[in-house]
Amino acid sequence: MSVAPIVLKLGGDVIAGPYLGAIASDVAALARAGTPVVLVHGGGPQATALQKQLGQTPNIVGGRRITDEATLDVMKMTLAGKVNVDLCAALVAAGARPVGLHGASSCVIRAVKRPPRVVSGGGPDPIDFGFVGDVTGLRHELLSLLLDAGYVPVLACLGADEGGNVYNINADVVANQSAIALGARSLFLVTDVPAVLRDVADPTSRIPRLSLADGKKAIADGVVTKGMIPKLDESFAAIAAGVRAVHIVGRLQPGDLAREAADPGSVGTVLVP
Repeated sequence: MSVAPIVLKLGGDVIAGPYLGAIASDVAALARAGTPVVLVHGGGPQATALQKQLGQTPNIVGGRRITDEATLDVMKMTLAGKVNVDLCAALVAAGARPVGLHGASSCVIRAVKRPPRVVSGGGPDPIDFGFVGDVTGLRHELLSLLLDAGYVPVLACLGADEGGNVYNINADVVANQSAIALGARSLFLVTDVPAVLRDVADPTSRIPRLSLADGKKAIADGVVTKGMIPKLDESFAAIAAGVRAVHIVGRLQPGDLAREAADPGSVGTVLVP
């Protein structure tokens, strides 16, 4: 790759929501302008809904889904199936050239089974999360081949090892590791909120820019709470590993993604060292 890519992470709620068309349009525009884009997506809400339809009870401990064999089948059907296809279809409609991939696509996302670990909210004993993986690398040559030819890789958050074992992986983790491995110019985390907010009930309380020190203080002061805390922690870890900037954005209108890429902090919140 002659140009450092942008890595864009979309959650399942964003893909099912009203802003997907605007996002897809901006991705297509960036790709046409010569900015390589890699998309990483989750699909937690869709997976939970399918589990319930199939009579399964989702087992989530400390915010993490325990993935037994039956749950892994649901994740395959949801992530590498419906959600990936729906996202690719929206990109095609916007004029982009998406290629849907998952971990077993030539091990494009290499992974190993996550060892049992103690997690917050899971009690004192280590939890075995089953078929849940940790990213060990990406197949650079495949992604470079696609990006250099003008395609948009769309990665479902499933990993695989050389033995053909498939693992469920948190999409934020896949996005962070992808951005690190690809030397991304920036990582965009597209959420259901417009930015990091001083007051979650007030969209106008957007924080345009957060350094590591500012982020730690915002967490300590209780300004940042709940699900935004792990996003900030993982984002600053990605920055420490070489990602130049992480943007937290959401509720995007046409042009917002390109504008935030050109002028960091103008639309969402940009995290910097």
